[in-house]
Amino acid sequence: MSTTASTPTPLRPVPTGALSPARTLATAARVLRQLRHDPRTIALMLLVPCVMLFLLRYVFDGSPRTFDTIGASLLGIFPLITMFLVTSIATLRERTSGTLERLLALPLGKGDLIAGYALAFGALAIVQSALATGLALWFLDLDVTGSPWLLLLVALLDALLGTALGLFVSAFAASEFQAVQFMPAVIFPQLLLCGLFTPRDAMHPALEALSDVLPMSYAVDGMNEVLQHSDMTAAFVRDALIVAGCALLVLCLGAATLRRRTV
Repeated sequence: MSTTASTPTPLRPVPTGALSPARTLATAARVLRQLRHDPRTIALMLLVPCVMLFLLRYVFDGSPRTFDTIGASLLGIFPLITMFLVTSIATLRERTSGTLERLLALPLGKGDLIAGYALAFGALAIVQSALATGLALWFLDLDVTGSPWLLLLVALLDALLGTALGLFVSAFAASEFQAVQFMPAVIFPQLLLCGLFTPRDAMHPALEALSDVLPMSYAVDGMNEVLQHSDMTAAFVRDALIVAGCALLVLCLGAATLRRRTV
């Protein structure tokens, strides 16, 4: 009795863990092409932070010093919130439509995919931060002691952090409505504990300790350093590195949430 050995079906090649610049750029270009056909999303990302700053300036029209005190902090917080919302909803839309599933069936690394999304939304974050910073400094007369470039740097890092958080939480939502529901859980506690409303050292010790591990606290601290000091301080460098490190960590966690199906 003879047996015939069956030829195994070759598996689809799976890329190595190393990032590929070509695959990352191709992913970023695809995301930007899709966003180009969604003007409402682009308007939300680019214009809403500017509108919020404009309203805030004239809410405190009779007290310009109040706007100077909190305007710099909100210059970082508004981009973070809008990028979180847009990124989480846009990424979830691709998850639920099956686009991510099809992409992961290709020889495309998870790191390439997340880096491509981060690069695309990061490019928009640069434009968003530049518009908001320019509006605050040269039209709304926000008075800061430090360099406008340092203010722009922190605003950009905050927007990138919002992008990273949006990519991460999209893995845990089953619908766009659920993605929005993550905002009270992820953003609001940081907003309350970041030191915007009261100094963090004046809070209850337990809340102060919690605020020490939240990235938005360091975003606000960095903005305050630019507001109060003419030169780049060691505290500013620490705050900027912490915000950037948190964004990178969350992006790595977002890559870990992606699942590949092999055939």
